[in-house]
Amino acid sequence: MDTFKVGERKIGGSYPTFVVAEIGINHNGDVSIAEKLVEEASRCKADAVKLQTYVTEKRVPKDSSVYGILKKCELSHEAQADLKALAERRGLIFFSTPFDLDSVDFLRRLGVGLFKIASFDLVNVALLRKVASAKSPVIASRGMANRSEIDSAIGIFEDHCIPYALLHCISAYPAPKDQANLNVIRALARTYDCPVGYSDHTLGVEVPVYAVAVGAKIIEKHLTLDKRLEGPDHALSADPAEFAMMVSRIRELESILGESEFRVYEAEKATMVHRRPSD
Repeated sequence: MDTFKVGERKIGGSYPTFVVAEIGINHNGDVSIAEKLVEEASRCKADAVKLQTYVTEKRVPKDSSVYGILKKCELSHEAQADLKALAERRGLIFFSTPFDLDSVDFLRRLGVGLFKIASFDLVNVALLRKVASAKSPVIASRGMANRSEIDSAIGIFEDHCIPYALLHCISAYPAPKDQANLNVIRALARTYDCPVGYSDHTLGVEVPVYAVAVGAKIIEKHLTLDKRLEGPDHALSADPAEFAMMVSRIRELESILGESEFRVYEAEKATMVHRRPSD
């Protein structure tokens, strides 16, 4: 199934690129910053905003180098519910990446209609099964995964009869542009009967636009208020001006790519009189 629906939004096929503003943990644990990021995503004309939902102790061990920043950025359930309401008032789809089983249950109770699987968890069978049991569409990133690992994850989604999409991703922060390997998007589209897209970790916004040119139907890009802020993802994120420019360029590119039918196009009609069929 190369198209599925979230709310009233159709994703994949010939529909416009589904642009996701990845808030992630760029709120730095400050709800007011998270609210501003949702507002900026709306102004930038994103289609959706995405958070990360987790209990830090269930995501990483306490001696992990990232435990401190993750704990600081762990949003309460109440805060996430308020952000969902704000996003929906602004016409955005709200969803999240759960990193533990309890967080899946919370998002399900919250009424989230779409789940994201991070590249790190494409091989996390318990989490995949838990997410699939929610019976909502899933977008899964394939960073670091080989064909067998992708097939195993898809098998779980298909066993639960849920729609899914696959995002090409390079799990490096930042990812070098010359290692973006965007041809993987074409390979995913040839191999799997689902919408395919791209989750970007490069600097700037050129690569996500190029990804649409090679077939991405979903683009996920981190959004920040200021790339100089402290935190692991700010530097590789787009600020609001960049994000808005990315969306604008994607929409322009979609217009240029147009349709794929063999026919006489409007711009050609005046030239039809000069055709030279043989007698």
